[in-house]
Amino acid sequence: MKRSKLRIKSAIGHIETLVNDPGDNRRGLAFIAHPHPLHGGTMDNKVVQSIAQLCHDQGYVAVRPNFRGVGSSDGEYTGGNGETEDMLAVIAFVRSHYDTALPIILAGFSFGGYVQHRVAQQIPVSKLILIGPAVNLYDFGAVPANTTIIHGVDDEVVPFSDAQDWAQLHDIVFKPIADAGHFFHGKLAELKAVALTACLS
Repeated sequence: MKRSKLRIKSAIGHIETLVNDPGDNRRGLAFIAHPHPLHGGTMDNKVVQSIAQLCHDQGYVAVRPNFRGVGSSDGEYTGGNGETEDMLAVIAFVRSHYDTALPIILAGFSFGGYVQHRVAQQIPVSKLILIGPAVNLYDFGAVPANTTIIHGVDDEVVPFSDAQDWAQLHDIVFKPIADAGHFFHGKLAELKAVALTACLS
């Protein structure tokens, strides 16, 4: 496995990005977005790390950037617009170093889900996985048909009913995890199992 920490150029400077490459048998590229930068969200969030590890184990190049203003990334939080630009810059850079025919998976946790749903409106993706997406806090628009929402039944940040109603409104696959709060404490194994199903479906 090749693990690299990069500083990828974007409109506001550089974005700190961790890339885990499984090697020659890679089957795609997976980009994982972390939760809210102003509430402690980073690439090292345990949900983000778990999804990145899952994707890597399935043969995907797992890419997780720190949004602007987080860690060694330049810039400041913008509420989603700048973060979307940065994710697109990271995707473009990474794709330029691999076979452009490789499929792309986007995954995002909480605020990261909001960013990734915006990214999916601008580039074709094979899968979009939204984990605890903050549909009650941000204006979510259209998403691809190949989208899965994973949500904790006991989510204390984004009400379960809000996420479920939004998924039904947009005819999106919805996967609840019983007894799980927003941060999936003690539920990471179940989260990975459900996410694996979403990746392989």
